[in-house]
Amino acid sequence: MLIKAKNEITTSEITDEAVYQQRRDFMKVSAGLALVPILGISPNSHAAINDYVGLNFTKNAKFSVDEEPTPFKDVTTYNNFYEFGTSKSDPAKEAHRLKTSPWSVSIEGEIEKPGTFTLEDILRPQSLEERIYRFRCVEGWSMVIPWVGFPLSELIKRFQPTSRAKFVEFTTLQRPQEMIGQRRSVLDWPYVEALRMDEAMHPLTLMSVGLYGRVLPNQNGAPLRLVVPWKYGFKNSKSIVKIRFTEKQPVSTWTRAIPSEYGFYSNVNPNVDHPRWSQKRERRIGEFLKRKTLMFNGYGDQVAQLYSGMDLKKYF
Repeated sequence: MLIKAKNEITTSEITDEAVYQQRRDFMKVSAGLALVPILGISPNSHAAINDYVGLNFTKNAKFSVDEEPTPFKDVTTYNNFYEFGTSKSDPAKEAHRLKTSPWSVSIEGEIEKPGTFTLEDILRPQSLEERIYRFRCVEGWSMVIPWVGFPLSELIKRFQPTSRAKFVEFTTLQRPQEMIGQRRSVLDWPYVEALRMDEAMHPLTLMSVGLYGRVLPNQNGAPLRLVVPWKYGFKNSKSIVKIRFTEKQPVSTWTRAIPSEYGFYSNVNPNVDHPRWSQKRERRIGEFLKRKTLMFNGYGDQVAQLYSGMDLKKYF
């Protein structure tokens, strides 16, 4: 397996992300560890897919949708990552500043085996697989992305949560000298998101280290990010440096910022409108016409039982 290594927010600031450029060390883990040389990419160029280090993985057809993936260029040039700016193009322009090696993740809270672990420690026992998932943003756009990663449940089991662990909280890196969007108080940094334990343990929930068979670019959440395909994109924490197991429900960053618009669950639900726009239809990037938004982003057969008996308009 190869891998290298509150503020109030105005409507005008809620926008998108950007392109692929970066410099960083990539690490080769699992059987046969070896360092891969630094990959240099011009910070102002639109990197091609072959500019990124390849990964060894197996394709998982069971959890993949039978849809044409969104073109690599679109996936890597249109994103949300406010740590690098509020425009959709800012992350691709600015994320090359981020140093992703060395990288460590703190595992803490209601678990038997807490500690701080390197990225190699996190990845060493894992087998990578590719899953083609739908990705839906709360702003009304969507993509189909071939992610490469491993089930979050495998990581959780290694650290043995206690019976008091009801939620899993994810914290993104805070390093404003490199993540220049953090120099503005657009959000309450660092970025925090969380899942209920059964959501985190669901087989669809993925820890991603790549896409399109290549390592994650910085602007897509390198080197380690969360992918929860039935939830809106902002639930998918990027550049994770801390995973904490808690008994009480954490307060997520966007919920803290605008609780009337961004609830804790944030399941894709066409029947619950955002206060400022409808969620009934979406625009697949690269397509002209809009399409109907699917309940749970089309993953209802797999995840609807998690919310049985819940009022999904109240618990949005």
